Amino acid sequence: MTRQTFLGYAPEVRERLDGDARQIVSRYPEPRSALMPLLHLVQSEDGYVSPAGIAFCADTLGLSRANVSAVATFYSQYKRRPNGTYTVGICTNTLCAVMGGDAIFERVSERLGIHHDETTEDGSITLEQIECNAACDYAPVMMINWEFFDNQTPESALAVVDAILAGDAVAPTRGADKVPTFREMERVLAGFEDGHVDEGGAGGAATMAGLTLSRENGWTAPAIDASHIDMDDEPVSSEEAIEEAGTEPVAETQSSAEREETTPADSDPDTVKAPDEEDES
Repeated sequence: MTRQTFLGYAPEVRERLDGDARQIVSRYPEPRSALMPLLHLVQSEDGYVSPAGIAFCADTLGLSRANVSAVATFYSQYKRRPNGTYTVGICTNTLCAVMGGDAIFERVSERLGIHHDETTEDGSITLEQIECNAACDYAPVMMINWEFFDNQTPESALAVVDAILAGDAVAPTRGADKVPTFREMERVLAGFEDGHVDEGGAGGAATMAGLTLSRENGWTAPAIDASHIDMDDEPVSSEEAIEEAGTEPVAETQSSAEREETTPADSDPDTVKAPDEEDES
């Protein structure tokens, strides 16, 4: 556990984080654009977005802590309490559910004694019910710290979970040679290489099936006819574009953004009647 002071990180930790943060911020024209990777950096240090982490991001980017918290609470990958060493995410969206995702989640949940967004007492596993792992070609899919475990069954998923509980390293079905810890993966998401990018090869057969079929049949996308592109066209103003489209801009008139905060209709008792005062029709 990272040692923290009441006001933030211990000096030696803050110095190290400051160095990492400078590298991250330097990649963006606008410093505040670095907020999301900085939140991943905080999670690589603390295992979640801690109060000290929020203060660190705010101080680094010149933002309010409320602004940082607003982003941290919007995205599900940012955790507001300590996360397990391994996040086991089981897809139960339509296709994975039809293929057995619900049964897998139920069996894993029963084995671990926890439910969605809960962590085992020993802190080894956080269980999540995922809406989509973007891997429908390998359904049902389980992800552990964002590494793929494809074509799962309740039995295969339980075998992986049992290996984690036993302290054994586990390997995904594609990608890196082994699954990193949550904090290690968070550092990668913050933008720092871990040396495993070249492991595992390219997409599998199911993912590449369409490309393989198109190559076998010589299918290609139609070529662009450059003669239909007039590079000498003058830029069109917004007024001309509106006139050509036959529409009017949104939020110019009768918009809540343009409306006065209080009008006579809001406050004049002669123009506003309570429901029981309305004339009967």
